[in-house]
Amino acid sequence: MDRQLTSPREVRLFATDLDGTLLRSDRTISARTAAAMKATQTAGVEVVWATARAPHSVHELAQSCGFSGKAICANGAVVLDLTDGSPIVTATTTITMASATAAMSRVRTLMPGVVFANVGPTCFVAEPAYAALCEFVDHHRQPHEMTLSEFLPAMDEPMVKIVARHPEVSGADLYRTAMSAGVDGVELTHSGAPHVEMAAAGVSKASALAELCAADSITADEVAVAGDAINDVLMLSWAGIALCPSNARPEAMFLADRVLPSNDDDGIAIYLEELVRCSTSRSRRVHRDLADLPSTSTNGVR
Repeated sequence: MDRQLTSPREVRLFATDLDGTLLRSDRTISARTAAAMKATQTAGVEVVWATARAPHSVHELAQSCGFSGKAICANGAVVLDLTDGSPIVTATTTITMASATAAMSRVRTLMPGVVFANVGPTCFVAEPAYAALCEFVDHHRQPHEMTLSEFLPAMDEPMVKIVARHPEVSGADLYRTAMSAGVDGVELTHSGAPHVEMAAAGVSKASALAELCAADSITADEVAVAGDAINDVLMLSWAGIALCPSNARPEAMFLADRVLPSNDDDGIAIYLEELVRCSTSRSRRVHRDLADLPSTSTNGVR
């Protein structure tokens, strides 16, 4: 369904995935999109990023385009406040060592040959065989910068995410296998990357977004969400308005109230520009209506 905005009051907060949605295929944010985000914030609509990326990568991206605001990282396990330009972690949800051990053992049984890494708010600890499969774009860090350990789980800080991949099986197939069989104690998801991601049970972009909105008394009906992948499905389902770029996966596209142009064609910018126009128009109407009200003196005599 292609639903047009009928009133700017429908949207108080706009949340967007990054890779495949806000970012172009070269993983950059266009000048038009950066300007549209700033204009949206100026118009009074909060803009929140929601991504599988780790905090360090989100901070670097925010610096590249001048974004200041809140960011949901690690599929909901970490929340950053970038309002003042410096990343401040405001919330984390961790995986217990017992849950991590059990989940990793279960996935190894389901898919022999699978390899793992453990992710914290700042640390990334990988099995050597996992690091050997990686390129920079997989985790926005060079493989040689990863801490290596043959004995996972192992972290010097709370663990927020487990990633698993296989040298011969795609991330999508590994995800389907794990989901079909079931892995207790963790929340499984897939962002389209070569790996499967696991957070603490019940943790997702949607859960983190719902908590942010509740803190500001924003209801789901007042939220628009944009996403393109399986890890966006829960928040697309939760929000009042679900948006997908035309390059989105079928699982996300199925939920779309509106399909936007692709991430390479400034689809998000186009939507935000429309939102700003609606908001500006409404503001003018409010000011005009207020100006037309009859004045009332303090003693009640008109």
